[in-house]
Amino acid sequence: MKFDYSEEQRLVADSVRRFVAQDYSFEARKAIVASKDGWSRDIWGKLAGIGLLGLPFPAELGGFGGRAVDLMSVMEAMGEALVVEPYLSTVGLAGRLVARGAGDALRQEIVAAIVEGRMVMAFAHVEDGARYDLAHVATRATREGGGYRIVGGKRVVLHAPCADRLVVSARASGDVGDARGVSLFLVDAKSQGVSMAPYRTLDEMRAADVRFDSVLVPAQARIGEEGGGLALVEEAADYATALLCAEAVGAMKSACDATLDYLKTRKQFGMPIGAFQALQHRMVDMVIEYEQARSMASLACARVDTGDAPHERARIVSAAKIKTADACRHVSQESVQLHGGMGMTEELKVSHTFRRLTMIASQLGDADHHLERFARNSPSPLGEGRGERHAR
Repeated sequence: MKFDYSEEQRLVADSVRRFVAQDYSFEARKAIVASKDGWSRDIWGKLAGIGLLGLPFPAELGGFGGRAVDLMSVMEAMGEALVVEPYLSTVGLAGRLVARGAGDALRQEIVAAIVEGRMVMAFAHVEDGARYDLAHVATRATREGGGYRIVGGKRVVLHAPCADRLVVSARASGDVGDARGVSLFLVDAKSQGVSMAPYRTLDEMRAADVRFDSVLVPAQARIGEEGGGLALVEEAADYATALLCAEAVGAMKSACDATLDYLKTRKQFGMPIGAFQALQHRMVDMVIEYEQARSMASLACARVDTGDAPHERARIVSAAKIKTADACRHVSQESVQLHGGMGMTEELKVSHTFRRLTMIASQLGDADHHLERFARNSPSPLGEGRGERHAR
């Protein structure tokens, strides 16, 4: 697939590259990761200053009305630099849910705060036993007075420890796994009854298991219609998955570049090891995987904003994630192996890239999950998508 950026997209890409070069070197990143918070509010403010936090939001909400394809260069640069700030959690997931489902007043308030860099958000959805099933929600929201009382727990909520607000999924009706009955709520992370067990993930992000012990929220904090939140979650998850694939492309490029440089400079038997044909073949295979993943990420980003039917959007995004997950595994493992023992040391960026690519392969659904989802939403021999038949 041939994909070239437009002039505006190239300008965005250039601004991101300048930001990374000036403010997010590998040494600067290590200092941020080692800090108490594990992320930098100063960097977050700079992301807001160059317009990246407002890029995907509508102009009427203070954003720039960018599409997913306009964020590709941003996500690639963040993947290449291994940015740990909560960009995808805030902009790609929680912020998108608010922008697409909240009432006018709440949408204006929250999106404006995100665009200006005053708010960080996280999406609390995954629960025990879900295994990537977005309908698996056991957390309950019961009506009480003029609002709702939320009881339950969420697992591995990325960037929850640094979030000001959480978008929380809770079941207003039905049983665990039912498509109907899931609602979304905006919850202040410091509300009474909200507790967190924070930790650092394998790829040096911050996450937390979050408990909601009888947390009371007003009715206006609900996002979307009561019981109809699953469609919003599925759309936002597909959007974020497409952006995640673009981030993986950037990380893979970093791994390929670092490995190629090492093959050119590391000498054995009086010559660079890159002169050996067997290693050249392995390097070429890495670059092919990277290029194929980039093409699939481009396709996914180009299609998530087109208004396709949900089953068609799911099919394309899952196809991209399958290829990306496979490429993440191949490129990350080969990059470490071609570096030898050095590839596993903390001092080399490639070891950190290996960890991030390993996590991306499973984040928002691994290859096995998306392969099953792709099959479920693909056309049957009669030309009818399984998703269409299921909907009827």
